[in-house]
Amino acid sequence: MNVSEERLLTRDCESTVIPAGDTINLPAGTKVTITHRLGGNFTVVCEYGMFRITGKDADALGEETPLAAEAPAQDEAPHEGPPNTERLWEQLKTVYDPEIPVNIVDLGLVYSLEVNEPEPGKYAVDVAMTLTAPGCGMGPAIAEDAKQRLISVPGVSDARVELIWDPPWTQDMISEEGKMELGLI
Repeated sequence: MNVSEERLLTRDCESTVIPAGDTINLPAGTKVTITHRLGGNFTVVCEYGMFRITGKDADALGEETPLAAEAPAQDEAPHEGPPNTERLWEQLKTVYDPEIPVNIVDLGLVYSLEVNEPEPGKYAVDVAMTLTAPGCGMGPAIAEDAKQRLISVPGVSDARVELIWDPPWTQDMISEEGKMELGLI
């Protein structure tokens, strides 16, 4: 559950402008309100607008680094063979558009996930996804989040996330769980 909380940034903090996607530095002492804690990141608003602060900068908000923002623990035994597809989907469900409290899978943004073996014993994951709006500047940040989560899965040597626009996204693509989360059903 997300509860809005006011905080003062304890240090300068790199932030991403929502929805433009530009990176700026919010100065120490800036009064922000945390509106969402999603996928290990924080969505905040302040007098300058709306921003995403990554989990690695949680300390600037007086928060502990969320588990989703920490480097995932690798399996102790070396992984052999292709990555577990279910685990790849689970990782994508930890990625969020910072304005919408539903993960990208349940939003219907992920169109495909394929595991390929470009070299013997090396597995690459290719994801095609879209955004809720073609002009959203957060697209590269969301795609990079997805890529980093995929690379964390044992057996993945590379991941590519491509933003596509056909077919165009509609609310009909949201899963039942996502619709319930958004209050659409």
